Amino acid sequence: MSRIGFIGLGVMGTPMAAHLAAAGHEVSGFDLNADALAKLEAAGGRAAKDVADAVSGAEVVITMLPNHPQVEQVVLAPGGVLDTIAPGTLLADMSTIRPETSIEVAKAGAAKGIRVLDAPVSGGQAGAEQAALSIMVGGDEADFAAAKPVFDTLGKTVVHVGPHGAGQVVKAANQLVVGGTYALVAEAIVLLEASGVDAGTGLDVLAGGLAGSRILELKRKSMVARQFEPGFRIDLHHKDMGIALAAARQSDVALPLTGLVAQLVAAGRAMGYGSLDHSALLKVVEELSGRSSEEV
Repeated sequence: MSRIGFIGLGVMGTPMAAHLAAAGHEVSGFDLNADALAKLEAAGGRAAKDVADAVSGAEVVITMLPNHPQVEQVVLAPGGVLDTIAPGTLLADMSTIRPETSIEVAKAGAAKGIRVLDAPVSGGQAGAEQAALSIMVGGDEADFAAAKPVFDTLGKTVVHVGPHGAGQVVKAANQLVVGGTYALVAEAIVLLEASGVDAGTGLDVLAGGLAGSRILELKRKSMVARQFEPGFRIDLHHKDMGIALAAARQSDVALPLTGLVAQLVAAGRAMGYGSLDHSALLKVVEELSGRSSEEV
């Protein structure tokens, strides 16, 4: 078992840290939210007083933060993670951030003898709670092998996808596919209902054919019922679509459908739906068609 420092106990980080504690690891965690620290202690972990306290003496450090500015502040700033942990420590950033920040963190870590992996996840809050995340890992193969037993406690699909930053690129690809699928399912619902066809029945058929997807499997009933409690908020997907578009520009490729989906997600945020689940793209498509949920 390992001594693990865990920074970032949000809706994803809290259950992830709890799974690690339940597996027998010695987990010290820190978050600015006192309630999150209390949940960690209830799960068998230790609530640290600050970042340095959480990671001091840790063999593995995991960061699970909202975006790259928070990662840069927690990891790279004076007094942060890299200033506190010892050479040889394994740092796995499981946040979803831009690839260039992951590469910057890896270079800064290497200069201090610290092993770094970027390991963003897919599966949302439910995947974190069920320890069923998909984890895409960038970095050195040997470091991935060392971290895999920890990752296996958190997810069902754990894959080394390439060098530093590659995990973030794969996550960006994941998010553009997820966003595009939600947008198309939303359009299918609007078309079915506007044509007088029961959307639930129609999506049941689609889910059993070539159009079937994990999103149709898990979300078609809640979308038809207009139940948009987050899982994964539109605000966060908006951030992720920006990462995908920036990665496309950096790689000098055109992703026209990604651009359109990014605008739909941005529209949902502008319409005040940022705190809703990303399946609420249905509300955006409805409004573009001059329809509302009340008319269904």
